[in-house]
Amino acid sequence: MASIYTQADSNTRKTWFLLTGFLVFIIAIGYLFSYILEDSTILYIAIIFSIFSSFGSYWWSDKIVLSMYKAKPIEKKDNPELYRIVENLCITAGLPVPKIFVIPENQPNAFATGRNAKHAVIAVTQGLLNRLEKSELQGVIAHEMSHIGNKDMLLMTVVAILAGMIAILANMFMRISFWGGHRNSDNNKGNAGLILMILGIFAAILAPIAATMVQLAISRKREFLADADGALLTRYPEGLARALEKISSDATPMKIKNDATANLFIDSPYKGKQKTSWFIKLFMTHPPVEERINALRGMDIK
Repeated sequence: MASIYTQADSNTRKTWFLLTGFLVFIIAIGYLFSYILEDSTILYIAIIFSIFSSFGSYWWSDKIVLSMYKAKPIEKKDNPELYRIVENLCITAGLPVPKIFVIPENQPNAFATGRNAKHAVIAVTQGLLNRLEKSELQGVIAHEMSHIGNKDMLLMTVVAILAGMIAILANMFMRISFWGGHRNSDNNKGNAGLILMILGIFAAILAPIAATMVQLAISRKREFLADADGALLTRYPEGLARALEKISSDATPMKIKNDATANLFIDSPYKGKQKTSWFIKLFMTHPPVEERINALRGMDIK
């Protein structure tokens, strides 16, 4: 059975595969548009954009996400109990102590980010600190430490940033298609203009689906694995189970939400909008909380 660290190499390979695939995909689209429009500038722009996006998402994705949610770093003097919990779990897991950030949101939630264990970050909302008891908070932190240990946080954060880039590109392709279509129409190149407009429309329609599929490249099994590994770190599955109950039942909305980064959190930030039909489950970034809680309470830790 997979456990903490056994997925680290696999997740690293998946990360570089996704970054390379994104790079090739954008360059190919740029070449197609430049060929139809007979303008090599578009290809150069696509190459620069894809390289910057791919490597930028690796080096700066954590900073982008933290900035998006207005997370603020804290020191040990700001919350000694939280720091002790993190330090103790790091000793148990054999990991360096990550930076700790607090998100000014009342909804209880948390996520981990960073490109490796030495540059890892755990971000928790103020609502999480206000609502959870110590054993429950330990369960949540242990869950996020497990994501750091098996490098889930690198893969999840990179995917979130690339999904956002795809959405930007969808809008860009749509604009280029209409601009190119009108230009070719003026030059009596109706067929090329029509083809370009159709390509732009398809890009805009398929981009959200592509972004979803990229996010689903991270299996929902990672949450079950992180739950199990977190429970092993604390030796107390009930703490995380109770934390998930409180987090999932809290209907407080988040002031800042983003579809691309929803998969980072320990539970979906879209409260009251999660359905569990078989079809919806195919596109959920998190497994149903009830299944996670049942799995935790079914664990036999001696």
